[in-house]
Amino acid sequence: MSLIKYSIFAFAMLAGTAASAQYTDEINSNRPGESQSAFSVGKSVLQLETGVYGITEKHNLLGTKSNGIGAEFDLRWGLFYEQLELSLNSQYQTDSYTRALGSERRNGFRQMTLGGKYLIYDPFKNYVEKKNVYSWKAAHKFSWRQFLPAVGVYAGVNLNFSNPYTFDSDPNISPKLMLITQNQFNGGYVVVTNIIADKVTSDFPSYGVILTVTKGINEKWSAFVEAQGYKSDYYADTVLRGGAAYLLRENFQIDGSLSFNMKDTPSIFYGGVGISWRFDKNYKPILIRSGKDDKDKDKDKKDKKKKKKRKDEVEAPTGPTTK
Repeated sequence: MSLIKYSIFAFAMLAGTAASAQYTDEINSNRPGESQSAFSVGKSVLQLETGVYGITEKHNLLGTKSNGIGAEFDLRWGLFYEQLELSLNSQYQTDSYTRALGSERRNGFRQMTLGGKYLIYDPFKNYVEKKNVYSWKAAHKFSWRQFLPAVGVYAGVNLNFSNPYTFDSDPNISPKLMLITQNQFNGGYVVVTNIIADKVTSDFPSYGVILTVTKGINEKWSAFVEAQGYKSDYYADTVLRGGAAYLLRENFQIDGSLSFNMKDTPSIFYGGVGISWRFDKNYKPILIRSGKDDKDKDKDKKDKKKKKKRKDEVEAPTGPTTK
């Protein structure tokens, strides 16, 4: 890879996008990285994440080369439960493919996946951090709980309709499974891991992992770096990414990213820009009570019962009166 590509990527790592989290006041998007967060967008929330990209590939061994553009369209919908999210992930590409026998124009859906994600564990649900307001050191002490990850699971189906970018025996429908972990570390760092089993019923199942590290720079900017590795009998590779996201409004962000791989069979380099928009007018905040809150509520109920009993004893007649 040329020095220019390394320089551009190093610059891109200084800015980026936040790994998305559970519903917050500001939008949290999976763009422009490829990993998914463990949390959903929130019940009744609809979120659109879309963008365009340019890509170049060159295979030094086979002597092939392709240059093209594409568009990504991801739709996320929180449904039924706060922890559940349904999603459509798609990628359409058109390019010019050159080889020894000539060149051709290719176009089609490189990816289309329908799936659902469910948060099965949140380490901070029903947990209240006890802070000593009289001691700065105690209030800012190191917390081991941040090393407990939130855990989500994903299951979906790949839809293949005349895809020119995959192997010929790729079935029309194949499953995609994923285990997702997410840690919220002090200092505004978020670490997301996706462990993926893709097209497991096909002739060339693929297994991989994505690791994304995010840093919130300030209220408007966030940064990420990402490494993705995947392996199958058809193709194996490692891809590095970096990018930037800027929050324009609470429900709207713009982003940009660059990516490259670690080999020349083929070498891959692409960059893109995109937007994320959230429709949350129908969202109703979910009140999550801690264990302490539940105890306080039970105590209040018992106190009310005692007061009512004492009142009844005072007002009730004590027996027949005599003159």
